[in-house]
Amino acid sequence: MQPSNFETQQAADVRPQVSVVIPAYNEENSIQHQIELVRQAMDSLKIGHEIIVVDDGSSDHTFDVALAALVRVLRHPENRGYGASLKTGIRAARFEIIAIIDADGTYPADEIPTMLEKLTKADMVVGSRTGEQVNVPLSRRPAKWMLQVLATQIAGQKIPDLNSGMRLFRRDCAMQYFPILSNQFSFTTTITLAYLADDYRVVYHPINYYARIGRSKIVPWHFVDFLVLILRISMIFNPLKIYLPLAILFGSLGILKAFYDILALFLRSSEDGWSLLLQPVLSTSAVLLIFTGLQFLMIGMVADGVIRRIAQHNRPESPSFGDVLFDSDDFTPVTQVIKEDLDSN
Repeated sequence: MQPSNFETQQAADVRPQVSVVIPAYNEENSIQHQIELVRQAMDSLKIGHEIIVVDDGSSDHTFDVALAALVRVLRHPENRGYGASLKTGIRAARFEIIAIIDADGTYPADEIPTMLEKLTKADMVVGSRTGEQVNVPLSRRPAKWMLQVLATQIAGQKIPDLNSGMRLFRRDCAMQYFPILSNQFSFTTTITLAYLADDYRVVYHPINYYARIGRSKIVPWHFVDFLVLILRISMIFNPLKIYLPLAILFGSLGILKAFYDILALFLRSSEDGWSLLLQPVLSTSAVLLIFTGLQFLMIGMVADGVIRRIAQHNRPESPSFGDVLFDSDDFTPVTQVIKEDLDSN
């Protein structure tokens, strides 16, 4: 088994180059500060990088401030959404490793180098907002908790932070999901569930989350969008996670109602013996609940079978870096590969 170019690069202790994508919409008061924080974090460890600011049709001076900071600036003629900005930046990136971070100063840019190290044994590293200082508004916490519980149930594993806006991943791996990734705020939620559904390794790195500079772009009705999105992703990757609980719920209610109907028959009927069989037993509601449960179960099983059949012919194209990176049976040592590459050059 020949080691990959990425493994050879790691063995030579050469840090990979990183494209840092910063989506921005009306962030003239914070964008310059965030750019400087990113630049300091990368320069302090001499990490090769580029900073890409995507101005999503801002109506203020975000574009001009970013240009003055001497970074790459891409601009949408009109506001297209957070996810659309990330897609634009990722497509334009020159390097394979992508880091995304918000422009509002909430995420600690100095954690990028540490997250970059963890990416050597993962497919995505998410900055989990579980550090010592976390400034999530109280009004958002109930909705955030509810979405996290639902997403954890669908993914089948704990998700410390579902929609963190700070994460690192590889460009090719993320781009294969662009057709299903939202152009709005749910971009990060979708890509997290998509990676987990396809058995990519997602690592969570605890970070602080500071008070934002300026006004938040998230509004209450985005909760409904996130909820619909999670259900949609479940239908795409694991429909039984939705249909099976519904089948159990309605089936159980139907069975309980049937037992009640049978018990009520004995209590109200003066007949005995075989004549009870001629009495009406099950109510319409019990029959409907039982058949509804069976329908959900059948639909879920058919959908799951179709999804698995399609998945056999459309497996993820990008390999996982969360798998074993060293094989003792490899007959070609990494150092030999490095030497051969140097000799060939």
